[in-house]
Amino acid sequence: MASNRDDPLTFINLSSSPVTVSSAEGDSFLLDPPSQIGSASGSFQNEGLLSGGDAPTDAEFGFSRPDFRQNTLSGSVQFYERHVFLCYKHPQVWPPRIEAAEFDRLPRLLSAALLARKGEMKKQTRLTICEGHDGTETSNGDVLIFPDMIRYRRLTHFDVDTFVEEVLVKDGEWQPVTPEKLKGSYIFVCSHGSRDRRCGVCGPAIVARFKEEIELHGLQGKVSVSPCSHIGGHKYAGNVIIFGSNIDGKVSGHWYGYVTPDDVPILLEQHIEKGEIVNELWRGEMGVSEEQKKSQQLRLQQNSGADDGKPTKEETLQTQTNEMDNAACGSQMEVKACCQENRNSSCCQVNPVSPGKTEKVDAHEREAKVVVTPEKKKSSKKSISRCSSNKGGASTRKVCAMPTWLESWEREDTYAALAVVCAAVSVGIAFHCYRQLA
Repeated sequence: MASNRDDPLTFINLSSSPVTVSSAEGDSFLLDPPSQIGSASGSFQNEGLLSGGDAPTDAEFGFSRPDFRQNTLSGSVQFYERHVFLCYKHPQVWPPRIEAAEFDRLPRLLSAALLARKGEMKKQTRLTICEGHDGTETSNGDVLIFPDMIRYRRLTHFDVDTFVEEVLVKDGEWQPVTPEKLKGSYIFVCSHGSRDRRCGVCGPAIVARFKEEIELHGLQGKVSVSPCSHIGGHKYAGNVIIFGSNIDGKVSGHWYGYVTPDDVPILLEQHIEKGEIVNELWRGEMGVSEEQKKSQQLRLQQNSGADDGKPTKEETLQTQTNEMDNAACGSQMEVKACCQENRNSSCCQVNPVSPGKTEKVDAHEREAKVVVTPEKKKSSKKSISRCSSNKGGASTRKVCAMPTWLESWEREDTYAALAVVCAAVSVGIAFHCYRQLA
């Protein structure tokens, strides 16, 4: 075991592959088939993905890549309730499938035990590997568990079955080891370059910026950051998970995607210091069900529309309605002229309408635009002009109706009058002929 614990740890880093590891672009809870099993030697061979003559460039795989920020983030985290991080070596030597690597016995055995006992666990559990280095806060073999916020020290491959049984299946403690309580915030950045080059390019840059900002603001001991293995969603790189307690003491695990080094100060200030979600980077949260996820997505969409200065759906509908009303009633000058001409007849009425009744007013106004029926045409025709204004949060409707007899005269009325005249003439002629014959 000593040979497995002699690699340096530069920062607290976690790499996660759910007990059921995810696919190339998404999350799942089933372990990937061991067709791509890596080895210790293969791990070092994969180091060429991050350095050397064939090193990936930022334009191809980094923050300037063509597909960067081209996908929706919210809702991209599958439901799970517990996250287990195993501290083990460093990203440069992790094979693509470290949880199934032949020569990386500890992560392989722990992953297999979790998969075998998955049906007996009360909580859906995800496993991720994070950086470990003896002599530091996170030594090789240490296990961090969230949202429990505890750490077990120096797990070995001999203890895996007992640990899984006592801690993850029975939700008890692993004796005789006493778990340590974790304090502060823990940040994990996917830096699994041998699994996906995008994570290999973006992850280390984000980790370096986090370390720089933590030191700059004196947050050592309060905020810890670590690179971690694949967590699902390579296309969202850089991927970041932040665990910590809110003001109520509840531990949450928020996922962020498309994070750049420039976003690090925002995450530290807004998420960690203020406890506020950075909506534009938010992917999801540990322990959130599908129903809760949908409601959060709706909330984020509404907040995003307000934050970006874009009109919400209600505002867009109201604008369209107002445009239709303005087109129907013409310009406000025409309405004023109409009212002025009939000032003494009380033809103009101003009816303030509360915001809650705006929809009813709009419906009535749309009805007014419909062509009148033949029965209504026979009666005196009234000219109606309406204008809507939303100033001060209220709608104002102006109605002008003072038609003259000439304005109300229609073609049907002309035909009716001619018919009456013709009938009268016909009756007169008939009566005249009758008198002559008599």
